[in-house]
Amino acid sequence: MDMDRRRLLALGAGAAVAAGVTGAAPTAQATGTTTGTSGVPSDAALARRLGLRSKYAKGQHYVIGGHGEPLVLLPGWPQTWWSFNKILPALAKRYTVIAVDLRGMGGSAKPADGYDKKTMAADVYNLVRHLGYDSVNIAGHDIGAMVAHSFAVNHRAATRKLVLMDVGHPDPSLYDLPLLVRPGQGFSLWWFAFNQVQGLPEKLITGRSRHIVDYFMDAFPPDPSAIDELSRRVYAHAYAGPDAIRAGNAWYQGFHQDVVDFAGYGKITAPFLGLTSEYSYESNLAVWSGQGTDVRVHKVPGTGHFLAEENPQAVISELTTFLG
Repeated sequence: MDMDRRRLLALGAGAAVAAGVTGAAPTAQATGTTTGTSGVPSDAALARRLGLRSKYAKGQHYVIGGHGEPLVLLPGWPQTWWSFNKILPALAKRYTVIAVDLRGMGGSAKPADGYDKKTMAADVYNLVRHLGYDSVNIAGHDIGAMVAHSFAVNHRAATRKLVLMDVGHPDPSLYDLPLLVRPGQGFSLWWFAFNQVQGLPEKLITGRSRHIVDYFMDAFPPDPSAIDELSRRVYAHAYAGPDAIRAGNAWYQGFHQDVVDFAGYGKITAPFLGLTSEYSYESNLAVWSGQGTDVRVHKVPGTGHFLAEENPQAVISELTTFLG
C-alpha cells in the first residue's frame, strides 16, 4: 500500500458555541458501576482501576488524576477516553492527566450540532478554564488530533505543547478521496462516505456496534490482540445507541466546515510533536513539517493506527521526552 493511501486511511480511523453545551446530565456510564445488561464497567469504575477520577463539567465527561503540568488527551472514533488506558497511569506520575470524551462521545453531551473541530476545540478550552488552567499540554489521536490541532491555532496562549497522533486536520485533499480504490492500490475509506449519510447508520448499527469496533480493531493493528476484549466492549457500548451513532458520524459531516476553517489557520506556533504509525510516517512528515514553526515527527514502531494501545511504552517515552 502506498504512503499516500496509508495517510488517507489514518485520517479517519475515526454550530453551537461550546459554552452552551451545559444542559445534558452525565450518563449512567459516566457515573454508575455497570450499565444495563452489557456488563461493561462504568467510566467511574474504569477510572478507579487506573487510580483516576471520573468527572463531568461543561457538557463533557472527563477522567482526571496525577500531579504536575496539565496534559489533556483527546481520543478518536470509534473509541472513548479509555483508548489511553495503557498510558494514563504512567503519565499520571508526572502530569495531571485529563482524558476527555469529546462532544458527542461516551458520557459527554450529544447536542444537535457543533461538530466542527473549531467548536469542539472551544469545548475543550472551556473545560480547561473551568479546571483553573490558563494553559495546557494537549495530545490528540484520530478525531481528537483534529480537535487538538484546532485548539492549538485557535487558543494559542492556552497551548504549551501539542502532540498529534497519526492524523492531521481535515484539508481540501479530502475531496480527492476516490469512491472506489483500484485493486492493489490502497484501502477504501468507505466509512468517510457512510458516516456522511444522515439517519440510515443509526438504523443499521444500533445494537450492532460491536461489528464496527471489531472491524477496525482487527483491520488496522499488526497485532489485533493489542485491543483487548474489555476495550472492545467499552467502545461497542459507547456507540451502541442511535444518539451516539448520530453524534460520532457528525464529526465526519463536520469535515466540510473544518476544511473552510483550515484555510484561515496560520502555522502552529507551540512546540509540536507528530507521532505516526510506520506506514504513515513519510506522508505525515511531509504534511506536518509545513504546519508548524517547531515540528518533529517520530515513528511508533509496530503500530497500525491505535498507537497508545499497540505500543504504549513507546508512546509514554515519546510524550515524556517531549513534554519534559
